[in-house]
Amino acid sequence: MGALLTERLAASAEVRQVVAIDERRGACASARWHILDVRDPAIADKLRGADVVVHLALDLDLESDAAARTAYNVRGTQTVLTAAAAAGVHRVVLCTSAMVYGALPDNELPLSEDAELRATAEATGVGDLLEIERLARRAPRAHPGLNVTVVRPAVLVGGTDTALTRYFESPRLLVVAGSRPAWQFCHVEDLCSALEYAVLEKVDGELAVGCDGWLEQEEIEELSGIRRMELPSAVALGAAARLHRIGLTPSPAGDLAYTMYPWVVSGSRLHEAGWRPKYTNEEVLAELLEEVSGRHTVAGRRLGRKDATAAGAAGATVALLGAAAVVRRARKARRRI
Repeated sequence: MGALLTERLAASAEVRQVVAIDERRGACASARWHILDVRDPAIADKLRGADVVVHLALDLDLESDAAARTAYNVRGTQTVLTAAAAAGVHRVVLCTSAMVYGALPDNELPLSEDAELRATAEATGVGDLLEIERLARRAPRAHPGLNVTVVRPAVLVGGTDTALTRYFESPRLLVVAGSRPAWQFCHVEDLCSALEYAVLEKVDGELAVGCDGWLEQEEIEELSGIRRMELPSAVALGAAARLHRIGLTPSPAGDLAYTMYPWVVSGSRLHEAGWRPKYTNEEVLAELLEEVSGRHTVAGRRLGRKDATAAGAAGATVALLGAAAVVRRARKARRRI
């Protein structure tokens, strides 16, 4: 995402100079590069003279150590906000996720940008995103004159690897009985164009971004050609929690909520400023399915080709759910001894 935005801003007639900061040099030759960790306070010297800073250095990798991931994400954002204020930058643009609204059965369809952030820290990386949102709200009070814009994309697609994109790598789409999923995607190119709007000060505040509208679960199944596997809520959530606890899967049970309940956003502020998405939900889903073709994931755990062939589609799911049940029975047996 950072590489795409760097190229886009460097090509813009409205941007005089792009300064890019990363731990390694990128491919954009027209940007001025500095090799630096965003947690290094020396970053303030590199930001002097800049009008706007876009902070995109986030680790949301499913396989990352949770404590190290939080330390990187939160400390990095704190450092960038403080350094930007010290350098006289007047605007910082942060990127979190529409996941911060929470996936809840009583969510409005769609949610406005001003909707309460009701997410909890139970899903991968969401606790970090909520802390970044808190830092964004606090920064203008701590640093008068600093404007902070937060961009919240829907399910991000385009070279991304998350629990939500891995959902479409499964042999069957897990559907929790009684749930009401609603799927909204955001292509990385649309996110970059929304970030450019924020950089050029065409819009500010909290911004939600995604394709127009949403897809119901039945539409997802019809378009993807992947059939569902429906499980009772207690079974699905209980198995997900146990499998994660014993280290069989990278996704905590909290990730499941985002496949159960709606968290669709309106994107009204960007629309009012004249922004429009280039992609539809159907187009982004098709691109996602092409990206994940040949990958095999069960309960958030990516299997190698050999594992997938040996286990089979439904067999792998049953095996993982069965493993959770075996662990539970074993624990009960130990308690009886």
